[in-house]
Amino acid sequence: MNNQTKKFFIYTRKSTDDKDRQVRSISDQLSELKDLALKEQLEVVDVFVEKQTAKIPGRPVFNEMIERMEKGEASGILAWHPDRLARNSVDGGKIIYLVDTGVIVEMKFPTFWFDPTPQGKFMLSIAFSQSKYYVDNLSENIKRGHRNKVKEGIWPQMSPIGYVNEKGKGIVPHPELSILVKKTFEAYATGNFTLREVRDKFNALGLKRKSGRELAVSNYQKLLKNPIYTGLMRYNGEIFEGKHEPIITKKLFDTVQEVMSRKSKPHSKGLKPYIYRGFFRCGECGCFITTEQQKGHNYLRCTKRKNPCTQKYVREELITSQIQNEIKKVSLPLDWTEWMIAENAKDRQSEIQSSTLFADSIKAEISLLDSKIEKLMTAYLESALSLEEYRDAKSALVASKQLLKEKLSAFEQKANNRFELTEKFLKYNMELANDRTNEENTHLFKKVGSNFLIKDRTVLFEPRGAWKTLLDSGFGGGNALVSALRADPDLRSETLFEKLRGRQDSNLDNWFWRPESYHWTTPPLKQILNPNIEILNKV
Repeated sequence: MNNQTKKFFIYTRKSTDDKDRQVRSISDQLSELKDLALKEQLEVVDVFVEKQTAKIPGRPVFNEMIERMEKGEASGILAWHPDRLARNSVDGGKIIYLVDTGVIVEMKFPTFWFDPTPQGKFMLSIAFSQSKYYVDNLSENIKRGHRNKVKEGIWPQMSPIGYVNEKGKGIVPHPELSILVKKTFEAYATGNFTLREVRDKFNALGLKRKSGRELAVSNYQKLLKNPIYTGLMRYNGEIFEGKHEPIITKKLFDTVQEVMSRKSKPHSKGLKPYIYRGFFRCGECGCFITTEQQKGHNYLRCTKRKNPCTQKYVREELITSQIQNEIKKVSLPLDWTEWMIAENAKDRQSEIQSSTLFADSIKAEISLLDSKIEKLMTAYLESALSLEEYRDAKSALVASKQLLKEKLSAFEQKANNRFELTEKFLKYNMELANDRTNEENTHLFKKVGSNFLIKDRTVLFEPRGAWKTLLDSGFGGGNALVSALRADPDLRSETLFEKLRGRQDSNLDNWFWRPESYHWTTPPLKQILNPNIEILNKV
């Protein structure tokens, strides 16, 4: 069979995300292949042009060409190189199989020799394997580079909305879009907007993709869940600390996540908005407590869906009153809380002074080690030490320096932590002491406890960590002990705490204030405020 009777397809491809800068453009490939067809007097039936990566099977243009070859429209392929045809084992194996079955009689490449012999097919399979190896190796190198960048605090991919990529600096806030991103977080954090309303509002203000296309609701949801705007980077499911400038605070981000979590809970349509719907379970059978309205009043009752239950209706007002009383039991009196906040501030100030001395001492030790490392280098350069001695001594000094740096870093992170958590807890107690709506009472009740039940028309619950300790200590507001202390005539003329601090004969000395070694966080308040760090973090 001469070349005039052979029919060929021309196939050209260049991936839009191809990292190989040496691969010729589509027009260059076409020019070379047409010259080759003209030179060898080949009949070209059709030209196929594809702009897609070949590292995974499923290319539509390539598949169309193969289908037409199987129908007998052509028996040969013209391509720049075998890697244009396949970079994956499925497509490479398909081509070799079609050569074996005689569907593909000939393939010609300007840069590669091939004939349908065992040797030619072996060389072709090697070329396909090399192409696949190149893609796999390139992918792994890129992933390795990305991982190293992330560890260094540099975002390795295209900048998210609100940032722009700047050479040598990673990502930096966009002068206009970053403001809109911040406003998006602030608007959603109010809880007054749905994702759809946020989309409509900020799309109108000009918040768009880099391509100019408008953002969908799912894009806003992804944006609001992305911690990169706080200076943190989520990469492959792991959080890394970034060096880029944050657009929002972590506090605002956490508020948005809380609002989104609350809004994402399904709401049944057509149901009246009773404040205790789905809040309580029956203390007898475990079913949910529902609310019904009878003669202008709301009544709570067990749904009785599992087993027979003997629990009766209870008025909503009675439950509300009990909740208020339970909140009092796990909260400190307001004046006590204010005093403790002031004492906490004093303790923090004293701690800052001692902390500064400690930090300065560690920094001085680190500086001394740096000086020793420099002297080691000088000694080695002057041949006073062998290379092995220098390395051993330097390794020991560097290890000691790293331990000191970690010790300093941990100390600086934790120095004010206990004071901040204590203040947070006490301020939350102040919130418990204020007047609130029934809805606010329910929200606070969720914060201080769990496992909410109603049994025999009585509210039951389990206080969480710090509040449980406070309840067990007997210092909750409205407590009989607190009332007795307030009624004590010896405590009326001066501030309660000034008297308590001076009462050496009081029974409280054994477990609250000890004048000879006074500190406001001695037991049991120390037990309340210190061992519950994880709980306080969630307040």
